[in-house]
Amino acid sequence: MIDTEAQLAELLPHLRKAERVAVDTEADSLHAYPEKLCLIQLSVGEEHALVDPLSTCDLAPALALLQTKELILHGADYDLRLFHRSYQFVPQTIFDTMWAARLLGYREFGLSNLVQALLGVTLEKGPQKGNWALRPLPPRMAAYALNDTRYLRPLAEDLRARLAQAGRLHWMQEVCGRVIRDCSQTRARDPEAAWRVKGSDRLDPPALAILRVLWQWREEEAINANKPPYFILSHETLVALSMAVSQPRAQPNIIPHRLHPRRADRLAAAIQKAIKTPPSEYPHPRRSFGVRLTKSQQLHFDQLKRVRDQRAEDLGLDPTVIASKSDHVALAKDGEGAQTDLMAWQRPLLDLEGAPCGTATP
Repeated sequence: MIDTEAQLAELLPHLRKAERVAVDTEADSLHAYPEKLCLIQLSVGEEHALVDPLSTCDLAPALALLQTKELILHGADYDLRLFHRSYQFVPQTIFDTMWAARLLGYREFGLSNLVQALLGVTLEKGPQKGNWALRPLPPRMAAYALNDTRYLRPLAEDLRARLAQAGRLHWMQEVCGRVIRDCSQTRARDPEAAWRVKGSDRLDPPALAILRVLWQWREEEAINANKPPYFILSHETLVALSMAVSQPRAQPNIIPHRLHPRRADRLAAAIQKAIKTPPSEYPHPRRSFGVRLTKSQQLHFDQLKRVRDQRAEDLGLDPTVIASKSDHVALAKDGEGAQTDLMAWQRPLLDLEGAPCGTATP
């Protein structure tokens, strides 16, 4: 485990001379709140290292070098968002082995599936739900973490060759560029949507007002306890409690018995606060009725789907790799605007090249 400046200095020459570096990360989302980056795995040639971001070691020199390399990751989205949130780190180039497999038509594209199928190596499932903030890191967890990058370079080489043979390398380049772009954007949290947990669409305005207060109570409890919110109370319990409290004749003993007395007292205080919400501040229910298309838009949607499904069958791809349902809806409703959101390789597969924008191709 690299957790000192001296150890990091020994790694830097390997990073400096490498063209490509295999990278993975581990966080503690199952054990802490909010989650934090707990481990960075790096493989450079035959050198495999675990870097400890929880140490006082300054990782800036390593991150500066990584920014100039092609990073090989599997399912890069989560790792890149974690890097960006932790260090504002944005790579120049990546090769995502999960996307490479999907663009080649693999239906089982988990890392262990691909390593087994293409390299003949069986990976241990390992302690996927372990606490990665533990120090010292247990040997079994360290070995599992190292295997997440140990085979990425040979896997990427195999997939890169297959993509080149299939004439899809330019697809891969566009997809990876899109992943980098999307993961380098900070997602703004909608304060009016965050508390509307699963099941809240069944609540009326008085119950929604109670849920909003109880959700905020749970957030504060989770942060103070450094535990994921569902360890405090589940979504289902929050919704059921909000519904029960909003009833004219609410049961007197509705606080969950498993709560610690002090936490139960704080919940009771939050409930009393929520009950006092004036009707003028009640939130409105949000109902989703789906997207309604006009008759001509529906015809366009159906034709796009037929074209996509046929191309996917011809190319041996999952149809959603070519375009998702939301892509089709956007194209049917606003062809010209939606086409600009598609990648260059997607448009001809949907017969959109040269077609009048916003109309179905004959």
